[in-house]
Amino acid sequence: MKKEQIKRSYQLAKEQYAELGIDTEKVLKVLDQIQISLHCWQTDDVGGFEKSGAELGGGGIQVTGNFPGKAKTIVQMRADLDKVMSLLPGKQRLNLHAIYGEFDGKLVDRDKIEPGHFQGWINWAKERGIGLDFNCTCFSHPLADDGFTLSSKNPGVRKFWIEHTKRCRAIGAEMGKQLGTPSIHNIWIPDGSKDTPVDRYTLRSLLKKSLDDIFSVKYPKKYLKDSIESKLFGIGSESMVVGSHDFYLGYAVKNNTMITLDNGHFHPTEQVGDKISSILLFVDELLLHLTRGVRWDSDHVLTLNDELILMAQEIVRAKALNRVNIGLDFFDASLNRIGAYVIGTRSAQIAFLNALLEPVESLKKFEEKGMNFERLSLLELMKTKPLGAVWDYYCLINGVPVGHDYIAEIEKYEKEVLLKR
Repeated sequence: MKKEQIKRSYQLAKEQYAELGIDTEKVLKVLDQIQISLHCWQTDDVGGFEKSGAELGGGGIQVTGNFPGKAKTIVQMRADLDKVMSLLPGKQRLNLHAIYGEFDGKLVDRDKIEPGHFQGWINWAKERGIGLDFNCTCFSHPLADDGFTLSSKNPGVRKFWIEHTKRCRAIGAEMGKQLGTPSIHNIWIPDGSKDTPVDRYTLRSLLKKSLDDIFSVKYPKKYLKDSIESKLFGIGSESMVVGSHDFYLGYAVKNNTMITLDNGHFHPTEQVGDKISSILLFVDELLLHLTRGVRWDSDHVLTLNDELILMAQEIVRAKALNRVNIGLDFFDASLNRIGAYVIGTRSAQIAFLNALLEPVESLKKFEEKGMNFERLSLLELMKTKPLGAVWDYYCLINGVPVGHDYIAEIEKYEKEVLLKR
């Protein structure tokens, strides 16, 4: 698209939104402050670099597809991430799992990892002026083969995973300290049962005991923020997940930790957007893991669907942008992995732009006065407003491809880099 055409379209859009009391210039400044944490595991299908040729195995996670160009080294992964970020407006963050350390070809078991194994990532992030987030990796390991980690009835197994998670929190705190922005450490475990268990209470009491031990070590919040993540069910845990939403919600409220809402971890008929305002009344902050559920599977590339739109709207309507942390979590090897990142991240950004362009105060006034027809009419009207023109302009002023232009950029990278791996 031509620059002058983009600017003319934006000017017309600006005038339309101004009629509704929306200043698009102010909106774009707010959008510029919204950082999305990109999940590193989309580049290599959650393989990690614990050892040469490492592949994902077990723990309730499965990646489908075999599109060429998977990152096989940290050098390749960083090149891919740089390419992705060059196609996105604004400044993002990076979210790492513990299996992505630089172990120099040596097998360092997870209860032995240290900040030094991630110093290269810290340096990389510092050069780019971005923050890092972190996750313990409680899957794809022999001590997770029976489906239980922090809730294991085997004290030795439980001790191993507690130590691993403690070390991951220490690594996250070091990331936050060196980079000058808090690192969010998220705990997700695959613990659960394929068939219906009898003694759920003991399993959940063991998980609570493990978490209490893990969080007994305190870090300044300017370095580290803790979050815990639930799931409805997973592969191998179809009948019961120990870390259910009810369990983690209770734990988060009691201990004022963040709770992670992954919108692919709930029943298809649940609206995660509806949970946001309730939970924010009882905890200081939330973490979102944005994905797209399709029937039973939760890890498809994020798209601009009704669920994503509602989540963004609920955050903006509650004036909670400073209390909600946003990350991505999907892994799709059936299409170009760089393209998956760009589609997913841009979809999230557009959802928040759409929410910021909403005349919330006018809608609230209609609602308070019982003017339901007027409220619904304005909500419907907003669906046809020129959101795309504002988004294109935002991309233009950020110096990244506008509209479909990024497709050619990714195809070129695929031909010159990905297909040669």
